[in-house]
Amino acid sequence: MFAELEAQRSALANVELLAEHYPDIPLETIFKEDLLRRGMAWSREALQISARYKPKAYFIFSFDLVPISQMDQAENIKAPEEVRLVGGAYHFKPVIVSVRLNPASPYRVEASEGGLVLRLEHTDIARVELQKAPAYYQRELANGKPIIDIAPTIEWGYLLYLTVFRLCQYFGAQEECQFCDINENYRQQKKSGRPYTAVKSVEEILEALEIIASTDSDSKAYTVTGGSITSTLEGESEIDFYVRYPEAIEKKFPGRWISKMVVQALPKEQVQRFRDAGVSIYHPNYEVWDNRLFEIICAGKARYIGRDEWIRRILDAAGVFGPQNVIPNFVAGIEMSRPAGFSTVDEAIASTGEGLDFFMSHGVSPRFTTWCPEPLSVLGRSQSGAPLEYHVRLLRVYRDTRAKYGLEPPAGYGAPGLGNAVFSVSSFMDVLPALQSAEKNA
Repeated sequence: MFAELEAQRSALANVELLAEHYPDIPLETIFKEDLLRRGMAWSREALQISARYKPKAYFIFSFDLVPISQMDQAENIKAPEEVRLVGGAYHFKPVIVSVRLNPASPYRVEASEGGLVLRLEHTDIARVELQKAPAYYQRELANGKPIIDIAPTIEWGYLLYLTVFRLCQYFGAQEECQFCDINENYRQQKKSGRPYTAVKSVEEILEALEIIASTDSDSKAYTVTGGSITSTLEGESEIDFYVRYPEAIEKKFPGRWISKMVVQALPKEQVQRFRDAGVSIYHPNYEVWDNRLFEIICAGKARYIGRDEWIRRILDAAGVFGPQNVIPNFVAGIEMSRPAGFSTVDEAIASTGEGLDFFMSHGVSPRFTTWCPEPLSVLGRSQSGAPLEYHVRLLRVYRDTRAKYGLEPPAGYGAPGLGNAVFSVSSFMDVLPALQSAEKNA
């Protein structure tokens, strides 16, 4: 409806038009989705301020719309991991947004009297709040590696992100997921001189967590993840390599954090090993629902496992963890990527809505990451993201399909609801109803 004319309107007019047409979707989340797909620019003065706060850790992907080589202000080491937008002309309730750097974005963070402000086309949108770096960010392991490299935190401190393998064995144009820049991002981080460990040992993870456990009370969950292993890594298969981490963590820190695992869709007997190790939540990320697009965009996954088998394994995992604890991620927006994607928002929403309905009808609880067209990925080299209308309508479909099947908010993401949600790379938690104070979601 609106997408065809989006390029002819100003960014602010586009947001306001969609907010008027979809009054049931909070204005804050429309701005958030626009920021996630467009990225944000930072003034030199704003970067001087943000450099004193929690920095971007590049915890797995770049999540930027330009490579480091094009950051003339050293934004990669000065910009924050996330911002919290509050108040301002639109009276924002607090909303947390992942910082995706793009010097050409119409959104710009600037220094203002008394702090920072987010501006869009010279209009003040909201105040910008930054998070202080946790004390352990200043600490190092015995081998000299900084903890920010080994165990960074995201989601405003809620989640410890343990990328134990920073590369992926789906390699090259015939295998790697076309939206993903994990391998290229590793290379650019190393080239930039950032400490960036390719394979983190169990011992390094435990040492980091011991320091965190003794100094931090904000983190409530951890994710163990990394690239896919199609053959072996350090002589081990994917399940043998990855299961070692939750086994060791849960043995040393039983129940200290909610344990989450993000790897491929594995056979049921292997998934059971994660459960036996103490993993609470399993994320066999599915990426895109449409069969044709899955084959094109996720060629390695299609080749080694296949779409139908991936779906079967997700449903099998529901029998191991309980369906509410199986949460496959969709990359919201790649359905409309060129050249193979859908040409209209209606088609894209119908397709992904079908996938949501399928999984939710089985009690499985998908979630989203808003697609960031990273220029080091295949799909991000020459195109922008999906229209904003797509993201707004997807939030509505997601919220309403959950309600249709009576599903509780996804576990392991903190409290839902505008003003409460901490998940920063999509607004799916922001649009869900807030819980009563006595029912705070773990």
